[in-house]
Amino acid sequence: MGILEVKDVSKRFGGLKALSDVNLSVEEGTVHAIIGPNGAGKSTLLNCFVGKLIPDTGSVMFEGHSLLGIKPHQINQLGVSRVFQTPEIFSELTVFENVMIACFAKRDGSFRLQPFKTVENETDIVEKAEQMLVDVSMIEKRDMHSASLSRGDKRRLEMAMCLAQDPKLLLLDEPTAGMARADTNNTIELLKDIQKQRGITMAIIEHDMHVVFSLADRITVLAQGTPIVEDVPEKIKGHPKVQEAYLGTAH
Repeated sequence: MGILEVKDVSKRFGGLKALSDVNLSVEEGTVHAIIGPNGAGKSTLLNCFVGKLIPDTGSVMFEGHSLLGIKPHQINQLGVSRVFQTPEIFSELTVFENVMIACFAKRDGSFRLQPFKTVENETDIVEKAEQMLVDVSMIEKRDMHSASLSRGDKRRLEMAMCLAQDPKLLLLDEPTAGMARADTNNTIELLKDIQKQRGITMAIIEHDMHVVFSLADRITVLAQGTPIVEDVPEKIKGHPKVQEAYLGTAH
């Protein structure tokens, strides 16, 4: 069994069937991409992973725990972090302050934001925050106001905040959306480094096929809410069902 197991998941919005009997398994330590044309059901599926949507039928299990209807702090408690299309950071704070908040976040979803003098492990927390910034090549920007960062650096900062929570599974929703090609390539390298160094399992939704084929160990292709192909990247590229889903005709 995989670290993330999706079985027979269906979701309907009124007369629209967004997902239909979706099954997939994400193996521990791998990068699993979920792709498909617009309206294929990718975002709906991801929202089922994080409790934003509850499927009409089926189950979503992470290490044996159901994720259906789970709250954000409970997701964090289980060891699942999510990267959004738009980086989720505190724009009014510095880079270092953002990561410090993530380091102080407790597993029950609450925060300890007391002055440092009241925290027993002040040195450990500061060192951890600094290490997270080193890991994402942002330590030299630690004192910058986060609102002034480029899109790519905001993504790096968000990644540092996620890593501070020591996740087992990282869910990435279009992590390179809105980026210039240089920032996209840098983000690809960052994710490769994180996966190599930490072995974190990743499930990624992404429209940019350059990103998908650069990162994924395995790919699930959705079309009209239904998985049509699941295989390694080399067998996905020229698959006739994939071409038909994207181009409207098989070649």
